[in-house]
Amino acid sequence: MNIYKRHRFPPDIISYTVWLYYRFNLSHRDIEDLLAERGITVSRESIRLWCNKFGAIYARRLKRKHRGYGDTFYIDEVFVTINGKQQYLWRAVDQDGEVVDVYLQTKRDGAAAKRFFKRLLRSHGGEPRKIVTDKLRSYGVAHRELIPETVHITEQYENNRAEQSHETTRARERGMRRFKSVAQAQRFVAAHAAVFNLFNLGRHLVGAGHYRNLRISAFNEWSQAVA
Repeated sequence: MNIYKRHRFPPDIISYTVWLYYRFNLSHRDIEDLLAERGITVSRESIRLWCNKFGAIYARRLKRKHRGYGDTFYIDEVFVTINGKQQYLWRAVDQDGEVVDVYLQTKRDGAAAKRFFKRLLRSHGGEPRKIVTDKLRSYGVAHRELIPETVHITEQYENNRAEQSHETTRARERGMRRFKSVAQAQRFVAAHAAVFNLFNLGRHLVGAGHYRNLRISAFNEWSQAVA
């Protein structure tokens, strides 16, 4: 299926625009100016529509091609305000910093925790060896009912990895002047997580040559996802 059918601009420009938006902390206006500098005149509204439509498509393709997650999940939730109402953004990352799932819910009770855990089990394809959370009792409920054999750690500071992983989303939320709706927020965080995972190459952990090879592999995978 040609996903670019009836679009006036070529796929290379569309995919490059979407990559810029989800890879870097740029607004639609910023990308409009970057494209204009290259002689490409696109309105910010077109850029917004591209990011909404193709970001979701690319994210699904990248997730299908993902090589799998580790056996330890760090789970945390933070509140976000959308249209004056408080929502909770649940996030799980593995020991390598890969985002396993991110999901918006209206509550953080036991039912919400179980709903999120079920999503994690589908993403992972089975139970993790260990989960690390804070002391929120909702996690205990979901753990006991869904994955009682999994080791559950709630020690202080052990969950810093998950808490810190929210920072990139917070930065984007500020740049976007807050999310406008739950649907828009969920669409954005899902696509952002998929692109983040692809280019989460551990630059500070490997030599320059190895990093360049990893980056080439990431760009090749991106090219396949946007084809």
